[in-house]
Amino acid sequence: MLTCLLEWTNPGTLGPHTVPDKLLNGFFHSTMARTAGFNAVDVGAMQPSTLLMTCVLMFIGGGSAGTAGGIKVTTFAVLLVAIAAEVRGEPHSSVLGRRLAPHVLRQALTVALMGVALAMTATLALLSMTSLPFEGVLFEAVSAFGTVGLSTGITADFPQAGQLILVLLMFVGRLGPITLVSALALRERTRRYELPEERPVIGY
Repeated sequence: MLTCLLEWTNPGTLGPHTVPDKLLNGFFHSTMARTAGFNAVDVGAMQPSTLLMTCVLMFIGGGSAGTAGGIKVTTFAVLLVAIAAEVRGEPHSSVLGRRLAPHVLRQALTVALMGVALAMTATLALLSMTSLPFEGVLFEAVSAFGTVGLSTGITADFPQAGQLILVLLMFVGRLGPITLVSALALRERTRRYELPEERPVIGY
């Protein structure tokens, strides 16, 4: 319901609606940001904070083994579990009475970081060829990566090269995580020896 809080008084989106309609439209927008791409209010009139929140939802995407894009909810959940285990000082990450294998954590981290790198690279490329506002360009790039379909209405303002970047981003965003995880699983191998342990300085 963060959409409702951010857009409650915005005259271009939820402002003119009644309270029940605001709640319904806020829930609908948050749900559609996962993959469906339908919108009941003008996305282009939303606050920058709402656009950023929507970008987060689109980047995470939907559940695994579905048609949704993004890095998937399970990938995000695995990362949260790993963070929680590290904060508590636990040697292993576990959830619902099960210990997560180390290669699962590495795969989740790889998919998430490569997704961030892809979305940020595309955003940088689009910003370099247009004078459109940053939040709109970022929204378009993340929406394409997550194959969501939502738009602030500036897609037609991109040059042909920018539109081609969005097309490629949609293709890679849909097939990329699946291909990457499959490749990582097939390349998994055992090592008959262990290298000496090193502890680099992290965070300071």
